[in-house]
Amino acid sequence: MTLASTPATLNTLETPCLLLDETRMMRNIERLNGLMASHGVQLRPHLKTPKSIEVARRVMTHPNGPAAVSTLQEAEQFAAAGVTDLLYAVGVSPAKLDRVLALRQRGVDLTVVVDSIEAARAVSTRALAAGADVPALIEIDCDGHRAGVQPGNHEQLLAVARVLHEAGCLRGVMTHAGESYGCRSVEAIADMAEQERWAAVSCAEAIRKAGLPCPVVSVGSTPTAHFARNLDGVTEVRAGVYVFFDLVMAGLGVCSVDDIAATVLTTVIGHQADKGWILVDAGWMAMSRDRGTAKQPVDQLYGLVCDVNGKVYPDLLLAETNQEQGIITLRAGSSATLPDLPLGTKLRIVPNHACATCAQHEAYEVVRPGEPEVVAHWERFRGW
Repeated sequence: MTLASTPATLNTLETPCLLLDETRMMRNIERLNGLMASHGVQLRPHLKTPKSIEVARRVMTHPNGPAAVSTLQEAEQFAAAGVTDLLYAVGVSPAKLDRVLALRQRGVDLTVVVDSIEAARAVSTRALAAGADVPALIEIDCDGHRAGVQPGNHEQLLAVARVLHEAGCLRGVMTHAGESYGCRSVEAIADMAEQERWAAVSCAEAIRKAGLPCPVVSVGSTPTAHFARNLDGVTEVRAGVYVFFDLVMAGLGVCSVDDIAATVLTTVIGHQADKGWILVDAGWMAMSRDRGTAKQPVDQLYGLVCDVNGKVYPDLLLAETNQEQGIITLRAGSSATLPDLPLGTKLRIVPNHACATCAQHEAYEVVRPGEPEVVAHWERFRGW
């Protein structure tokens, strides 16, 4: 007779480890689904943050997708789980086209992204040589944040579009308002959402005016998805970190701290009373080096500190990180009192950037509010 194993609890988990509050996650998912339904636009969730089959099944509207990914490793993992409608939302390099074709030959409708004549030619040449479709979106630079054709440069835009169209590869345009992460008000985010929408829609209109097809107009970032005033002319919106949220999103006003679903469980391993330090076993290997709130009005250093149940301690921060050790202190200038946290106390750290922190871990320990038991263990994957 085999005895059933005792379920893990917050107090028995080895630390550091990654916790995922399933209730908060589902609330976040439902919120954006409702917003997109009100706009009448399809949501294409970006799976780069969770990198988990179990999370993907909960965030997608159908087992087949749609979804976006940021690596071909993600595309291959999700394809193996039955996701067949995928956008590889990073500029594709010629060396990766064999893997793209292999996925498409398996029945995966994988779309790639290009933003130059050279990239368009590489895709078109490889597609024609293989006698296969490789649909591509032209990336538009809506905000100077990273890659993309300038929205006013219709000469370059149409040149790229024609190269793709001649090989049957032109599917549309896409853009990403990464600069929305630097906005300082909800109104500024809404303005950025309109800038993002206009850039993509105007380029789509220019392509159609030239007699070329442009069925897909894809935009998105988590901030702009939540505060877009309208999405006229857009066919789909992409967003990713909204599933978990993080302190950067809370600092932007996109969510509250109580919406953040992913945290790191850690243990008190020591004290330096004369310095006002509490030492924990979560360093930058558990939290990442991301300091995304550093330029926001409230700098959360390496993360907010909560008790084991997720209640935030006033002004208590993970202030410094070494590789495997973190230092917790009170925020500078705070009138709060350093809590008495004995050796072995379990704490949760709310991260700056969910994507970066989750990337440090192999799995999620799934929990629910007010319950000490771990209800599930969901694997996640890494790599390119």
